[in-house]
Amino acid sequence: MKTPNWFLKRNFLSWLLYPLSAFYFMASKLVFNLRKKHEYISRRPVICFGNILSGGVGKTPIVRQVAKYLDAPVVMRGYKRTKKTDGIGDEAKMLSNDDILVHVGNRKSNLILLNKQKSTTPVIMDDGFQNSSIHKDISVLVFDEGIGFGNGFLLPAGPLRETKSAIARSDAIILIKRKKVAHGFALPTDLPIFNAKNSEECPYDKKTPVIAFAGIGYPEKFFENIPSKIIEKISFPDHYQYTDNDINMLIDKAKSKNAKLLTTEKDWVRLPNWAKKEIRFSELKTEIEESFYDWLKGRLNDINNKKN
Repeated sequence: MKTPNWFLKRNFLSWLLYPLSAFYFMASKLVFNLRKKHEYISRRPVICFGNILSGGVGKTPIVRQVAKYLDAPVVMRGYKRTKKTDGIGDEAKMLSNDDILVHVGNRKSNLILLNKQKSTTPVIMDDGFQNSSIHKDISVLVFDEGIGFGNGFLLPAGPLRETKSAIARSDAIILIKRKKVAHGFALPTDLPIFNAKNSEECPYDKKTPVIAFAGIGYPEKFFENIPSKIIEKISFPDHYQYTDNDINMLIDKAKSKNAKLLTTEKDWVRLPNWAKKEIRFSELKTEIEESFYDWLKGRLNDINNKKN
């Protein structure tokens, strides 16, 4: 589904749905507490990169950078697994294309398998901050300062999976910097906060007219970073499964306007092979400030000393 417009700004629908947020809050707390009773503690350190918003924040590119830095495997749910993404999901496919070892499916089961190996390398969990059935040695929350807390309401009235107080369960925050900061967005000052910056490496020059399309949580994040000349923007629902008709429509539109088609890497991996020859993607580059890695190494040393 497309991200509802009321997720970023309160309107009549968000207030109409607000009473349902109370039921969501109670149900999620109940599930969290029940899972906590059967918490699995991994022999290998578990580093969780999560968020308290319902997606689209930019967490997976962060996971990619840290997994490559540590040469660590990643466990993740593998959302929307299809043949186009080799049955592992678009985000998992992106990671595996970078030679990162990705395990999709039940995170707990995959952790048990990874703990049977002799390796002591940490395991990175992509998402799962709300999954209390797995003990996290390090929890890092990712925020996009352009999105902030959205409209500040819990699901379904807003994008929040948990109240802001849940931030206290994390060990650190990675803040993705944007040109414009969401109104009223402020993070707690008692946690270490590390900045990250996104940039798009577009395959076309600035003069080339492009039709940009994306099926991600917040497509405007993609559109605003493209350095090329965008003549049209087309948004699809998050994790959208493109049909041949969709792709032919896009190709015809581009030909009629003498433009190139451009999409995100996450969308590109969901395209059939024949379409990948016609459409190119803009590669998202994420840079995390060096002090984060210094902090992470320090925390891992402390954890390993305790485990050993």
